[in-house]
Amino acid sequence: MSLIKSISGIRGTIGGATGDTLNPLDIVKFTTAYAKFIPRKSGCIVVGRDGRISGEMVRSVVCGTLMGCGFDVRDIGYATTPTTELAVRMSGADGGIIITASHNPRHWNALKLLNAEGEFLSAADGAKVLEYAEKEDFNYADVDNLGKYIKDDTFDDKHIESVKALKLVDVEAIKKANFKVCVDVINSVGGIILPKFFKAIGVENVTFLNGDVTGDFSHNPEPLEKNLGGIIEEMKSGKYDIGVVVDPDVDRLAFICENGVMYGEEYTLVSVADYILSKTPGNTVSNLSSTRALRDVTVKHGGVYTAAAVGEVNVTTKMKEVNAVIGGEGNGGVIYPESHYGRDALVGIALFLTSLAEKGMKVSELRKTFPEYFIAKNRIDLTPDTDVDAILAKVKEKYSAENDVQVNDIDGVKLDFPTRWVHLRKSNTEPIIRVYSESSSMEEADALGKQIMEIVYSMQ
Repeated sequence: MSLIKSISGIRGTIGGATGDTLNPLDIVKFTTAYAKFIPRKSGCIVVGRDGRISGEMVRSVVCGTLMGCGFDVRDIGYATTPTTELAVRMSGADGGIIITASHNPRHWNALKLLNAEGEFLSAADGAKVLEYAEKEDFNYADVDNLGKYIKDDTFDDKHIESVKALKLVDVEAIKKANFKVCVDVINSVGGIILPKFFKAIGVENVTFLNGDVTGDFSHNPEPLEKNLGGIIEEMKSGKYDIGVVVDPDVDRLAFICENGVMYGEEYTLVSVADYILSKTPGNTVSNLSSTRALRDVTVKHGGVYTAAAVGEVNVTTKMKEVNAVIGGEGNGGVIYPESHYGRDALVGIALFLTSLAEKGMKVSELRKTFPEYFIAKNRIDLTPDTDVDAILAKVKEKYSAENDVQVNDIDGVKLDFPTRWVHLRKSNTEPIIRVYSESSSMEEADALGKQIMEIVYSMQ
């Protein structure tokens, strides 16, 4: 079964039987449930999509269904996730649907659902949409009340201008630094917006890899070192000051040092946060699976760090609760409230380059200024018979009695040892248990994760 329905949306592989994959009938059902749920004020919904091969099919079904529900559709075409989020707010729409499976491979697609603020639905709201979809108690508009279709390609430029207008983005400093940049845009929408964006912020010397928007991804689209051999080799040529990698919907961001060494996706947020906190002291938030380095940097600047459950909506909710000035996720997701409450690679790039220009450092030198941690990312594949909750409960019970371990169960189970941690949680997007572990070396982190995995295997 490759159809995953969750509070964050519907995600699946293209083609196959209804109820088991992402197909037109299920897209209609879920889109209708969303249209039934969303409060109707302006009567308009924004729709944007990444560059996936299946994107046009899914877009057609989504737009037609929304019109059949009586909503006008503002179709912004190829668009990043943060562009679509901003388009909802800027246009005064009632909500938005982003057609993207983010970092999943080319045969996946998904619908991500937004409220009128251009933010992901809360857990309670997402659960309501799922309830409506399950009941299928739908009523469609008659011929005189069908929605209108509006094509609007203006929001890339509006997104770019909004980033340039941020107080802590210094376009003149970036331009003066004359950065030479290599960018991998994974044959998706980054290939459309990022050339315009780099020019707008004063970066003229840019080389793009995988820049054609074909949706036929040249490598696994998750921006991890094991998937980025092409740009890493290109960076080793010595021709560039920095390498930049985004995922298919451009909400995740990873950097590569001038010498071809990965900066570390966990340190994207850490670096941007350090810059923000140096100018705007305050609090920070990241999810439970993110590096301790953000906590260390926050404390250094006199702020308070708070951990949230995994998931962008959980992070943004916690950020609002603690009035965080910067936050995000360790997967390369930067959330800067001065822009909007959503992960945004454009915001991350502009702030990082401003900081780099201000400090006058090489990227590798900047990386060395932060606490050194290593995160190993493993996974346990699930079968339909696996009782994940029972397994996690057993892990919690096993370690709760140990004095040197803090157990956190707000999202799966996190075991926090004095100098290291491991976090187990069921993925919202894939049939797996994610096992993330952190320590002072990659070997120690990986060994800790695999030690806990062996315990889990013994419990099945």
